[in-house]
Amino acid sequence: MKNKTKITLERFSTNQYRMILEGIGVGFLTGLLVSVFRLGLEKAESLRDSVLDAAKTGGQMLILAFAALLCAYLVVCYCGRKVPLAGGSGIPQVKGEMKGQIEQNWWQIILAKFAGGIGAIGAGLSLGREGPSIQLGAMVGKGFSRLTNKLRTEEKMLMTCGAGAGLAGAFSAPLAGVVFSLEELHKNFSTDILLSTMAASVTSDFVSSYIFGLSPVFGLHIAGRLPLSRYWMVILLGLVLGVFGVFYNWMTSFVQDLYDKLPRKFMRVAVPFLCVAVLAACYPYVLGSGHGIVAEVARGDFAIKALLILLAVKFLFSIVSFGSGVPGGIFLPLLVLGAITGGLFAAAVGDLAGYGDLYLANFVILGMAGYFTAIVRAPITGVLLITEMTGDFKNFLSLSIVALVSYLAADILKGQPIYDQLLHRMLSKDADYGTTEETRSHKVLLESDVYIGCPMDGEKIEEMLLPPGCLVVSVQRDKREIVPSGSTILQGGDKLILLCSQSFVKVVEEKLNNICKSIRQ
Repeated sequence: MKNKTKITLERFSTNQYRMILEGIGVGFLTGLLVSVFRLGLEKAESLRDSVLDAAKTGGQMLILAFAALLCAYLVVCYCGRKVPLAGGSGIPQVKGEMKGQIEQNWWQIILAKFAGGIGAIGAGLSLGREGPSIQLGAMVGKGFSRLTNKLRTEEKMLMTCGAGAGLAGAFSAPLAGVVFSLEELHKNFSTDILLSTMAASVTSDFVSSYIFGLSPVFGLHIAGRLPLSRYWMVILLGLVLGVFGVFYNWMTSFVQDLYDKLPRKFMRVAVPFLCVAVLAACYPYVLGSGHGIVAEVARGDFAIKALLILLAVKFLFSIVSFGSGVPGGIFLPLLVLGAITGGLFAAAVGDLAGYGDLYLANFVILGMAGYFTAIVRAPITGVLLITEMTGDFKNFLSLSIVALVSYLAADILKGQPIYDQLLHRMLSKDADYGTTEETRSHKVLLESDVYIGCPMDGEKIEEMLLPPGCLVVSVQRDKREIVPSGSTILQGGDKLILLCSQSFVKVVEEKLNNICKSIRQ
C-alpha cells in the first residue's frame, strides 16, 4: 500500500485538469446554495418590511412584529449555541482552516450559517450576505472533498474554489471572487489555483445570473470619467477613507471588547435585536444591509445634514450588529458607508470645484472602493468588486488610485486588516476549534513563488533551513519541472512545491514570506 506522502505527490502532479472539472462542480453547487440563500434573504426582508408597515397601525400587528423579531432572535441564538463557528462573517474561520488552525464541520456550518444568516439579516441587523456566502461556498468545497475522499491539499484547493464561487454568486462578481480567494485566503496566485477557482466562480455566477438576471447589483447612472484635472480630489478622498477605515476596524475591536464583558452569549445577541426594535420605530431606513441606499445617494436624494445623520446611525448600528458575533458579513454595510462618505465628500467639494452634482455617482463608487480597501486591505479585489457590481468600466483608473491611496494611508496608520484582526482575536481565546493530533499530522503541499531579489534568489535550497520533515519536492522554472536537491540553486521567478505536516504550515508559511516573498534590503 502506498504511503500518504507518495499518493499526495502523485495526485498533485496529475490534477490540473481534474481540479478544473471539480472546480466547475463546486461552483455549480455553491451557485445553487448561495442563490437559494439570496432568495431566502429577499423573502425575509420583504416580509420584514410588510410586517413593519402593518405594525404602524398598532394593536395585533405590533404584537406580530415583536413575535417575528423574537423568533428570529431565538433562531440566531440556537445556531450560535450549537455551531459557534457559524457566527460572524465566516471569512476568518475559512482563513483559519486554510492555515490549519481551525477545523469546521462542513454540514453543520452550512445548516447553521444558512438559518442564522437569514434570521439575523432578515430581521434587520446591519449585515451583509457576502461573508456567509463565502463560508457556505468554502464548506461546499470541503464537503465535496470529504464525500469524494480527497487529500488535504486538494481539499484546500476546493475550499478556495468554493469561497470564490460564494462571493461570485453573492454579488455577480466572478473576477472579484477569484482575486479575493487568491489575494485574501489562499495567498498564492499559482496557475492551478487560478484556473480552478476561475472555473468555480464563473460557473457560480452563471447559476446566480440565470436566477437573478444579468443586471449589476448596483444599477447606478455614472455620467462619465472624472477629469484628470480633478484627480487631486481622488487622492484626498483616498486619504480620508484610509483614516476612516482604520477607525472602523478599531471601533469593531472596541465594541467586541465591550461585548466580551457580557456573561452570556444570548445577551450579546440580544443587543443588536433590541436596536432593531428601537430603530424600526424611529429610523427604519438603516435596517438591513442598506443595499438601496447606494443608488439613492448616487442620485443626490439626500441633503448634507441627512447624509451626516445617516452615516452616523448606520456606522454605529453596523458596528453593534457585527460586533455581536451573529451570522452575517460586513461587505455590503461597509460599501454603503463608503458610498455615503463618497457622497458627502462630493457634496463638500462639488460647489468649491464648480461642478455641483455632476460627478456625484463617481465619488460614490470611489468611496465604496476606497473604504473597502482600507478595511479589508485587498485593493485588487476592491477595484474589481466595485467595477463588477456597478457594471462600470470607465473609471478603472480613478478606482485604482483611490484604492492605492487608502491602502497606503491605512498601512501608515498601522491599521490591521479586518479579517486578520478577527482571526487573531478568535484564536487568542481559550477555545477548541476542532483541530486534533490526527488532522495536524496530515501531509499537505504548499506553493511559494521565489521573488526576484528575495533572500533566497541565487541561494541553495539547503540554506532555507526548513523545519524537520518539510521538503522542497519540486521547482518549476520556465514551464519546466526540476527535481531538487539541497544543492539546487534557486532563481527569482521559480515556483516551489513543498511537502510538510499540517502542524508546520503556519511556521513554514511565515518563513517563506520572509525568505522567498520579500525583497532583500
